[in-house]
Amino acid sequence: MQKPTTISTKPIRSLEDALERCQTLGMRVSRQRKFILELLWQAKEHLSARDIYDRLNQQGKDIGHTSVYQNLEALSSQGIIECIERCDGRLYGNISDSHSHVNCLDTNQILDVHIELPEDLIRQVEEKIGVKITDYSINFYGYRAQEQQPENGG
Repeated sequence: MQKPTTISTKPIRSLEDALERCQTLGMRVSRQRKFILELLWQAKEHLSARDIYDRLNQQGKDIGHTSVYQNLEALSSQGIIECIERCDGRLYGNISDSHSHVNCLDTNQILDVHIELPEDLIRQVEEKIGVKITDYSINFYGYRAQEQQPENGG
């Protein structure tokens, strides 16, 4: 797999930023590529290639399986979208800069979260392993907090 090309260090925070990054990298912004980016920014969740294909076709967008896979590979290899490798396949998301994930075990969702660790914790890890930390991503696992159900009086 190719390493993302780094032209700009400015994080992609919107659909417009993603389209602009494509142009900056000299990637053609085809109709299909734009459909995929629009869907990922609208959905704001991690989707499989199959989910993307199905949703686009449900919206009446004319795009083939091969085109979806090729565009996802191109966009993720250039760091425009995120690709997460899971045991049951790849998932794609709209946030490509460094961030962490909360893996919701009851809904099987992956939620994006930007979190900063305290500097002293990072230093502690560096001292323990002897490596200078330049970036990090944390995977949290848990269940959705259930709201307290009101008791039936009676």
